[in-house]
Amino acid sequence: MSSSRDSGQTEPLAALVAVFALGAGLSVYVGALDATLPLLSPTSEITPAATERILAESSSFGAVRPPIDDAVAASRPRGHGLRATVRADGAVWHSGPTPPERSSCLVRSVTVRVAPGRVRPGTLEVCTWPAR
Repeated sequence: MSSSRDSGQTEPLAALVAVFALGAGLSVYVGALDATLPLLSPTSEITPAATERILAESSSFGAVRPPIDDAVAASRPRGHGLRATVRADGAVWHSGPTPPERSSCLVRSVTVRVAPGRVRPGTLEVCTWPAR
């Protein structure tokens, strides 16, 4: 007869492999979901999501750091065009192609770093449109 002390135990290596497989599976699932979610969302929800992503990519300590070209490139939803414009203290920074007339645009008030140690109030305008 087997001892009850041995039941319910597993090898540590088997447990680590199972945890690794679960983590890898979740990573693949989330990556696929992230790639297809913008395609499933109505156009009206894409612009706010792109705006939040641009802010996350281009901000440091709550202030947008121009130029924003890298942030816009990383934030462009698949299957859509994207243009962002930052205005502050009389300066303007653009990134992306000129939007067509029927684009969805969103304007937000932001804090902008105009020079080292200088932040000013400004605006961020983000426009998205379906790519043709």
